[in-house]
Amino acid sequence: MSPGDTLVEVRDLVKHFPISKGIIIKHKVGSVRAVDGVSFEVKAGETLGIVGETGCGKSTTARLITRLLEVTSGEVLFEGRDITKLKGPDLKAIRREMQMIFQDPYSSLNPRKTVGAIIADPFVIHGLETGPGERKKRVQELMDRVGLNPEHYNRYPHEFSGGQRQRIGVARALALKPKLIIADEPVSALDVSIQAQILNLLRELQREFGLTMIFIAHDLAVVRHMCDRVAVMYLGKVVEMAPSDALYSQPRHRYTGALLSAVPVADPELATRERHLLGGDVPSPANPPSGCRFHPRCSHAGPICSTQEPALTEMGQGTVAACHFPIADDEVGDLLPVARGRERL
Repeated sequence: MSPGDTLVEVRDLVKHFPISKGIIIKHKVGSVRAVDGVSFEVKAGETLGIVGETGCGKSTTARLITRLLEVTSGEVLFEGRDITKLKGPDLKAIRREMQMIFQDPYSSLNPRKTVGAIIADPFVIHGLETGPGERKKRVQELMDRVGLNPEHYNRYPHEFSGGQRQRIGVARALALKPKLIIADEPVSALDVSIQAQILNLLRELQREFGLTMIFIAHDLAVVRHMCDRVAVMYLGKVVEMAPSDALYSQPRHRYTGALLSAVPVADPELATRERHLLGGDVPSPANPPSGCRFHPRCSHAGPICSTQEPALTEMGQGTVAACHFPIADDEVGDLLPVARGRERL
């Protein structure tokens, strides 16, 4: 595909997990609405960031896109094909084109397999490069490309550090030369010094292989460094989506403003800035509030917010936000220092 063409399109994606009651005879008493009507598209060659609090549906969305979870309803179009309806060989073939880097490098690798066997698994599963010598050569090339010593081909995962294990996961994801990589908080379990190395590696690999990426994180500084556009999720819904620079300089949704306000800044002159604190706790996804799901914690909520759910609306600069009372231009001033205070990595 040419850069700018739509590679992935998500339409009204829904995933509800049933809540059952009973020991012998179980019956459904409710559902957890983990993802509840999410829509977005990803252009070929770009990186879309998805941010939000723990439990907002980021990782569930990633697993729905890759069919690691089955959707309740909605569509996931990959190059125009709805992959939610694919089965058997057709699904196996499409999975060659999309791979995932998982959050925890300690649990995403089989401890009983050598690193060489782990990285070679995609070749075996898809019947590629069947000769052992050819597979070993390809695996060692991948190890070298991600910064691992190819001579460590026969070592086991427990013999590597956390950062090295994540590099193994990156090499495995690249093995089949996919078009789409979904990175689900790939650096959150790593030391800060190692995080920058992995992030820079992902940027280099994206440029080298022409990858399209969906990058999931809760660290706004990391997202700003990695992403062209950012989608902000809250309680199973996308509440704002904007180009990265626009989101950090001109946030529109009140929840986005609160997230930016919470970003720590090293500059002492900005340490005393006013923070936009949120009241209360995140509501349960099993019983979300009526109307705007953010209204119980929003200081600017009005009567309409509790009764009418806002739709994603154009706000200018390529930004769409679902808010009845979006942040006005003259309110952004106290958020701008946050964006300026965190330089790109």
